[in-house]
Amino acid sequence: MITVAAPEAQPQVAAAVDEAPPEAVTVFRSKLPDIDIPSHLPLHEYCFARAAELPDAPCLIAAATGRTYTFAETRLLCRRAAAALHRLGVGHGDRVMVLLQNCVEFAVAFFAASFLGAVTTAANPFCTPQEIHKQFKASGVKLILTQSVYVDKLRQHEAFPRIDACTVGDDTLTVITIDDDEATPEGCLPFWDLIADADEGSVPEVAISPDDPVALPFSSGTTGLPKGVVLTHRSVVSGVAQQVDGENPNLHMGAGDVALCVLPLFHIFSLNSVLLCAVRAGAAVALMPRFEMGAMLGAIERWRVTVAAVVPPLVLALAKNPFVERHDLSSIRIVLSGAAPLGKELEDALRARLPQAIFGQVVFYKRLHKVHFIHAIPKSASGKILRRELRAKLAAC
Repeated sequence: MITVAAPEAQPQVAAAVDEAPPEAVTVFRSKLPDIDIPSHLPLHEYCFARAAELPDAPCLIAAATGRTYTFAETRLLCRRAAAALHRLGVGHGDRVMVLLQNCVEFAVAFFAASFLGAVTTAANPFCTPQEIHKQFKASGVKLILTQSVYVDKLRQHEAFPRIDACTVGDDTLTVITIDDDEATPEGCLPFWDLIADADEGSVPEVAISPDDPVALPFSSGTTGLPKGVVLTHRSVVSGVAQQVDGENPNLHMGAGDVALCVLPLFHIFSLNSVLLCAVRAGAAVALMPRFEMGAMLGAIERWRVTVAAVVPPLVLALAKNPFVERHDLSSIRIVLSGAAPLGKELEDALRARLPQAIFGQVVFYKRLHKVHFIHAIPKSASGKILRRELRAKLAAC
């Protein structure tokens, strides 16, 4: 993982890398067996590896409308979207901004860019025009996929290039909107019309290196300004494989599961541990554009969600909100909480509400930049590394 830093910071980074390691280093390994991580594969090829085995199984579910896409349909949509982007001039190494809430189009665009060797940078559509432009400029974005309601934010900031679907140049910007054709703003292109006219056979064969970037998420800026983080195909494939590949008692997703995707995909937890893990595992993803308690409970009940990825505020809502008792949430097998630790009182309250569910937390190892899911810790595992392919080094300085 590489952080995009200001040029003046680079010498400090280089100096830190060049420092000699301490003489005494103890390496602690996971007790789980190692797995073969196919980090040589491009991310899209790795994630869709099971698509041929599960062509008719649900892959993407638009929870609000009920529209469901199978694995075969999803992969075809991604290929057609890649063909459409290629026709618009997007190629290897180009950056595409996805300015959307959770939706089918978000997932399709992300994988489409991967097929082309392009890089996706996802931005929060609720950011100000100034914040969006800052990410746009820092990322070197060539094309934006958004919703018509957010196009005005691109027009309101004078530093954005002029939106024009007819000409391509440094002074113009190609914007695609996901709304119905009649709602497409002037100068923009309709997403679904582009896909309908695209030929998946026209997607070019691209030589993608494992070290090529595939995603450029931006940090939340809690300790300073948001920073872009370059994620390569190798790093994302490895991160997903550690969560859902191999024989592991801590695995939280598999074929036949339905994962709730209400956390925003422009944050790495939801993108990596929900969408990408689900597609790789052969599970379905129920996509919700935003959190609304009634809608979320209805989606869990309707789609029989088995894996609920949440954060502490949602855990609080599930544990305390009286409306929860009006819905059948018995399908939930695992509650996966991340982003911040939970207190014991809140965890116990959730267990009382969902007694059938296994509760786990995603633990972020700050220096190792990995994600680990734990729900069952062997008695002898105290002080052990529970994540396969993970090493912890303790150095005597």
